[in-house]
Amino acid sequence: MPRFVFPAAEAAAAPNEPGRASARIFGHGSFEARWYAPRGTDPQAPHTRDEAYVVVRGQGTFFCAGERAPFVPGDMIWVPAGAEHRFEDFSDDLAVWVVFYGPEGGEG
Repeated sequence: MPRFVFPAAEAAAAPNEPGRASARIFGHGSFEARWYAPRGTDPQAPHTRDEAYVVVRGQGTFFCAGERAPFVPGDMIWVPAGAEHRFEDFSDDLAVWVVFYGPEGGEG
């Protein structure tokens, strides 16, 4: 039977994938869901696919493509492929779902 629900508590306990700063929780076709909980700083580099974050807990500022905006739990953040982005000035409990999707280079 396929799985349809992925509890945040279970995702938070999953180990990060070797060489990655996030844990891969689920994949289907081009859809990939990961759990990301940076501590201290967010050392991300631009990604090759479009992505969306859903903030589970924590707050701070999100930088993307030269702009900054505040975020809180429940917010969704979208990042186009190739955009410089990172979480800044975030609380120690930050945790987000991150979803990668679509083709390399983004859907643009």
